[in-house]
Amino acid sequence: MIETLLNLRSLRAQAREMSIEDLQEGLQKFTQVVEERRVEEEAAKAENKEQEAKLQKYRDMLAAEGITPEELIALIGDSPKTKKKRAARPAKYKFVDENGDEKTWTGQGRTPKALQQLLDNGDALASFEI
Repeated sequence: MIETLLNLRSLRAQAREMSIEDLQEGLQKFTQVVEERRVEEEAAKAENKEQEAKLQKYRDMLAAEGITPEELIALIGDSPKTKKKRAARPAKYKFVDENGDEKTWTGQGRTPKALQQLLDNGDALASFEI
């Protein structure tokens, strides 16, 4: 469909099958859509221009105070809101899996499959404590 609208030869071929009234109605609707889009883009440009003016105002204020944008960013980066990664929990249990590999588990989350099988066979969890 879009190829037909953007290709002059295809558009002419389609137009031959339409009445002048239908073509005029289509032109009016197409013109309306184009105008609406133009207004939307102008509004977006105006908003961007306003935002850029605000940013320039703050750049000028920072420069007047002798503060560089990098210093401001560094200050924001040291904010207490930033999450710190918690330390890994130490392993509490040690066991040997079905492949003979020694594995550990912190006791948090789902019980590893190999350890669960050992527990199902009657072993006590306390016997695997480190």
